[in-house]
Amino acid sequence: MRYFNTNVQIIKKDMMELKPASVFEAFSEINRVPRPSKKEDKMMEYLLEVGRTLGWETVRDEIGNVVIRKPATPGMEDKPVVVLQSHMDMVCEKNNDVEFDFENDAIQAYVDGEWMKAKGTTLGADDGIGCAMEIAILRANDIKHGPLECVFTRDEETGLTGAEAMPADFLKGRMMVNLDNEEEGYIFVSCAGGCRTVATFHYEDEPVEEGMFFVRLTIKGLTGGHSGDDINKMRANANKLLARFLYMQQAKTDLRLADIQAGGLHNAIPREASCVVSVPYAYKEQIRIDWNIFQANVEEEYSRTEKTMEFILESEEAPKSVVDKKTSRNLILALQAVDNGIFAMCQDIDLVETSSNLANIRKNAEDHTIVVNSSQRSSILSARHNMAATFRAAFELAGAEVVSGEGYPGWKMNPNSKLLVVAVDQYKKLYGKEPFVGGIHAGLECGLFSEKFPGMDMVSLGPTMRGVHSPDERMLIPSVQLVWDHLLAILANI
Repeated sequence: MRYFNTNVQIIKKDMMELKPASVFEAFSEINRVPRPSKKEDKMMEYLLEVGRTLGWETVRDEIGNVVIRKPATPGMEDKPVVVLQSHMDMVCEKNNDVEFDFENDAIQAYVDGEWMKAKGTTLGADDGIGCAMEIAILRANDIKHGPLECVFTRDEETGLTGAEAMPADFLKGRMMVNLDNEEEGYIFVSCAGGCRTVATFHYEDEPVEEGMFFVRLTIKGLTGGHSGDDINKMRANANKLLARFLYMQQAKTDLRLADIQAGGLHNAIPREASCVVSVPYAYKEQIRIDWNIFQANVEEEYSRTEKTMEFILESEEAPKSVVDKKTSRNLILALQAVDNGIFAMCQDIDLVETSSNLANIRKNAEDHTIVVNSSQRSSILSARHNMAATFRAAFELAGAEVVSGEGYPGWKMNPNSKLLVVAVDQYKKLYGKEPFVGGIHAGLECGLFSEKFPGMDMVSLGPTMRGVHSPDERMLIPSVQLVWDHLLAILANI
């Protein structure tokens, strides 16, 4: 199926073309291609067709990573091979009131002032804009560069499995520009490593006692965001707020849990959480009063970062059963006790060192389990292990089965990076100021590449984005041109 050379509907607004046009045209094409993590087959097909149509060497490895090799432009043949890298998958998050099928529908992007957004869903600029820059370079015939390898990895967002499984001989170059950065003017040279920790409770159904009143509690409209990049922005976690209220109510009355469906993806700060609980019928007015007081307290606590929170309490029909009392109680205790957010800051620079994100909670009626999913990040491996152990301890005490994955490594700064020297020098020449050079608390595939391809010299660039991993994801349009010009200057001056 041909996805490119189609009608592009978001290239113009107010009769002004978005710049650089070749990048935004490619980005529009990409957003017509469904590409959820682990379901990137259509995106792979698109990339293979791009490469083969252009006549460049195009290879797909067994797991699905794609590399397209473009020869050097005349006079640049003696330059070192440069790898341009981005990931082909996207985080698929939408607002609950939006009907959207990420496996079949095209992202509905639009321009709002200087920002590009999507209608009720993630925009896919993370990392579709990186892919678009690579495709624009592959198609261009007026850009100076040495030999290029444009590599597109799969499944970055849910485990970095594409980069992890990439064959050690897949790439020839030993200089890499990663295009998965979300802040123009920042050149990242290190990142945190991360892992996932999952707790599973096995519960029994118990009959509903007489005289119980059921309510659905919902918290929504939070800012959310990236669980690495945005963990330091003092945003509320919907799961922790809901658990906090349940803990307080459990201490007051005979609260029982009937259902809980809270949070979203493992790498996103939860924006919404909902549960169904029962309390004695005589307590039904008191829980409404407590809910309103709780809302007022939380709104005061997050008056700067959470301006659109909604707290909803609705009466609910009594279900056939509830979660057994012991499991219900222990789950709520563990959710209240577990660490969330920043655990430690770096001792030498102003950067988050270690954090944990309580990502989602799901009651599964079919197998009688309640699964709690979390992610831990740190730039220090031992600290990451300790953060995961802290999560495990809380849930093991509560009687859950807890497993931590092996995770992915961090990326240490190379103090002798020749590529960094070129990147900084060209930025100063273009814009007359120093770029920020440092690390990021989020995970990048560079950590895996540093292990898989010893000696790989890497930097990470990208345009400014906000709200990634949430339906509020947006990209600052003018920053795309700045990054594009910087990237081309690097390629011309390696």
